[in-house]
Amino acid sequence: MKSLKKQRRIQVIAVAALALALATGLIGYAMRDGINFFRAPSQVIAEPPGPSEVFRIGGLVEEGTLVRDEGETVRFSVTDGGASVPVVFSGLLPDLFAENQGMVGTGRYVNGVFEATEILAKHDEDYMPAEVVDALKAQGVYKAPGES
Repeated sequence: MKSLKKQRRIQVIAVAALALALATGLIGYAMRDGINFFRAPSQVIAEPPGPSEVFRIGGLVEEGTLVRDEGETVRFSVTDGGASVPVVFSGLLPDLFAENQGMVGTGRYVNGVFEATEILAKHDEDYMPAEVVDALKAQGVYKAPGES
């Protein structure tokens, strides 16, 4: 009788461990495309990611680089003060998107150009994403709101 209880307990523990391993594997598989790491332009230039890696890039839209092609294609460069990365985006830009303003884009770095699938711009005069502020501070070009 005791060995039957012991055997049953071992079976329950084994099934629970298997279920936990399966659940962990499924969660990891589901999140593999959902996690996008942030990189500053200086980091992208120093260590270019592979063309299949999706990540976020952020900084300031470099002045004088915003070019609107025919249709919805837009080209510009994003900078953190230390390096600039050319960006191409096809789609509608946010209303607050402008030169010398903060932005964050999601996409891939292919042949020296960041091909963005999504562009986000700061939503008011004072806000800038924390990752962009940190990248600009690291390059020594960050100006707090209200500074000239």
